[in-house]
Amino acid sequence: MTKLTVTTTVHAPLEFVWDAMWNPIHIIHWGFADGTTWHCPWARWESPKVWGIFTTRMEARDGSFWFDLTAQYTKVEPMKSMSYTLGEMKEYFLDAGRVVDITFEETPEWVKITETFDAEAIHSEEQQIGGWQMILENFRGYVEGVSRE
Repeated sequence: MTKLTVTTTVHAPLEFVWDAMWNPIHIIHWGFADGTTWHCPWARWESPKVWGIFTTRMEARDGSFWFDLTAQYTKVEPMKSMSYTLGEMKEYFLDAGRVVDITFEETPEWVKITETFDAEAIHSEEQQIGGWQMILENFRGYVEGVSRE
């Protein structure tokens, strides 16, 4: 499976960056690609733990289309990294076999976030990188804005 990577640098404390990455209170403010036509009306996540399951709803603002991003944590190293497998929830979690790895690299001034994910077969690699990068940039903008308040 092809691995794709996106990255950004967030000027905020690591503890806040970590919390904003998984906490539903924050996810609803950044968990979408294009904020003019998409939003995240809800997210259901627990504090990251191995085998924990989370779901984030991504929805067109006009209600014409939506999908749930559901995944299960496979590795959690607080303030350092997390990995999860994408899938869907039925009576139990159905693993789709696509892995996402996120690392948090701290310096005194910023946190570098790198997300590496398995490509899917529907969209081009460029489209996938573009979408994932937009979501990560929404995350950066949200975190930097809130952490300065």
